[in-house]
Amino acid sequence: MRHNLNLNWLRSFEAAARLLSFTAASREIGLTQTAVSQHIKALEVQLDAKLFLRRPKSLQLTDAGKAYLVTVREALDMLDMSTTGLFGPRQARTITVRASMAFTMWLSARLDDFFLKHPDIGVKTVTSIWKNPSDQQPVDVDVILAPQEATRSDLKLLSSERIVPICGIGSNQAIRAPDDLLRQSPIHIMGFDDHWARYLSAYGLKFEGSAGRLITDTSTAAMEMVAAGLGVAVVIERFARQAIQSGQKIRIVGEPKELGQAHFLVRTEGRAATQAHAKEFEEWLRNQL
Repeated sequence: MRHNLNLNWLRSFEAAARLLSFTAASREIGLTQTAVSQHIKALEVQLDAKLFLRRPKSLQLTDAGKAYLVTVREALDMLDMSTTGLFGPRQARTITVRASMAFTMWLSARLDDFFLKHPDIGVKTVTSIWKNPSDQQPVDVDVILAPQEATRSDLKLLSSERIVPICGIGSNQAIRAPDDLLRQSPIHIMGFDDHWARYLSAYGLKFEGSAGRLITDTSTAAMEMVAAGLGVAVVIERFARQAIQSGQKIRIVGEPKELGQAHFLVRTEGRAATQAHAKEFEEWLRNQL
């Protein structure tokens, strides 16, 4: 017997799984958060399997969800390509931008300006958390963080970055000097494990901490944990200031220090239909940085 699957359920699942947020998914596909949540619940009932692990302020895919996402994404892409091939593209071209979740959150706060200047261009964002080599999703604009002195010929410098320590607004811990950070509960970000050592070494201090009480895989999640009073993190200044501006309950508790890394654009082949629009987006992005 075939499963009676609704296409809207699958679109809601794909967006939520890619963004790891029902709220972000609802914004992307133009539905309410409640509608997206109901779609996914209906899909889980139909499949008799849990696709997400729902935790306070976080969303994770189950093993079944991860496996199913690959098939659903391929099916939706194939349907989209077939529709475009038979009936032509929509009037507005959509470019796909891949970046870290923190960079995407920073970018989202500025996209209104891009749309005002380029109303004929749509933007689709995908995150690059632990990118799987088997993920062949076409990307028009690819943003990565790499050593500032990177010499790869396919990289174009966007901006140098600095790091800052952050704690929660309601934290009772007094942090008045760099060595006060040594007495805090550190939150570590996978892939950016050297942030603590880099920051403290700028003051001649050595980080002696263990793996830490909390470890997460994104700066966005780390800032949520800091806001919840679970510890202190060292993050890229740009992302911290954006989070504060958006109302996140965190504060910067130290002077910014050079990270020794920068954001770069990765030159890609691009899709012929979107190359010109991708270049316009890249030029706009450089001006934002």
